[in-house]
Amino acid sequence: MADIMSKEQRSKTMSKIKAKSKLENMFASALWRRGLRFRRNVRSLKGTPDIAINRYKIVIFVDSCFWHVCPEHFKRPKSNEEFWDKKFKRNLERDTEISKYYSEIDWHVKRVWEHEIREDIEKAADETMDFVNEVKLQYKSKK
Repeated sequence: MADIMSKEQRSKTMSKIKAKSKLENMFASALWRRGLRFRRNVRSLKGTPDIAINRYKIVIFVDSCFWHVCPEHFKRPKSNEEFWDKKFKRNLERDTEISKYYSEIDWHVKRVWEHEIREDIEKAADETMDFVNEVKLQYKSKK
């Protein structure tokens, strides 16, 4: 199906889409309340991580169940299957590339599924804090 907007109109429309979702905001707030300090959607870092802590070389991605093909909740669209298959395949490849990139430069990557936050945001935040604290310990023991 052809796009009903011109390339310029589509670009303008897409530029209005917010980089931060309500779910990401809720999760970031839960981490902030626990005393974690970080930057959000850092465009200078590869993959624009949702949360980044440069001091400890930590990036955290909040992956939506739809766009990142959650093994538990993903439902494949029934129309335009070829397009969607290609789109999801590329998203998964990009996730792998980004995680590999950060691992190769000795950064620590945490991926949190949307459903983990929706089911129990406190548990997801606690597990993320455990991850961050473990990395901090490793960092301090190297000094």
